[in-house]
Amino acid sequence: MTVKASIERKLTEGLSPEILVVVDESNRHVGHAGHKPGGETHFNVQVVSAAFAGKSRIERHRLVNSLLADELTGPVHALALVTKAPGEV
Repeated sequence: MTVKASIERKLTEGLSPEILVVVDESNRHVGHAGHKPGGETHFNVQVVSAAFAGKSRIERHRLVNSLLADELTGPVHALALVTKAPGEV
């Protein structure tokens, strides 16, 4: 399973998102820290989920980070997040 597929699966299972967009931006970081041949090191993730309702931006990011702990301690060097509750879109 690719890192992107793993991220999508874990966030889908953990957040039941209305919208989930995971973009591998590793190609934009060639020559930068953390980049590896083959990519899958730098991701941009946009999530809209009811699980974020009433939570601060920091709480939302912590929730995502906890779901992706294995990826963040392994192959993922950078993770940019946009986290919103329904109605905030």
